Amino acid sequence: MGNIEGLVSIKEEAKGDILILRMNGRLDAVSSPTAERKIFDYIHNGQDKLLLDFSGVDYLSSAGMRMLLSVTKKLKTLSGKLVICEVTANVMDVLKMSGFDHVLELAKTEEDALRKF
Repeated sequence: MGNIEGLVSIKEEAKGDILILRMNGRLDAVSSPTAERKIFDYIHNGQDKLLLDFSGVDYLSSAGMRMLLSVTKKLKTLSGKLVICEVTANVMDVLKMSGFDHVLELAKTEEDALRKF
């Protein structure tokens, strides 16, 4: 089954006290609110170390960036952390153009990302 427009799927994997969320699809105006709700559910359940694997995310809109920002801010207030790894070239361009590469904690690989916690 291919990706439905505006759908992003999230697979979870725990590594110690870090929750890895492997995201797949597009983070746009349609899918970002759903993804944000899911991520905030994890946070409300006490998960304050989140690693987003973006290797499957091929499109990020301004709505997706706002979502990442609100998650980052929320985790900061909880002394937690959000790290994003395996960002595709497409998405990295968007982050760099908007200056978000300085706002978000980015890592090339999952290993690098896990070391940042």
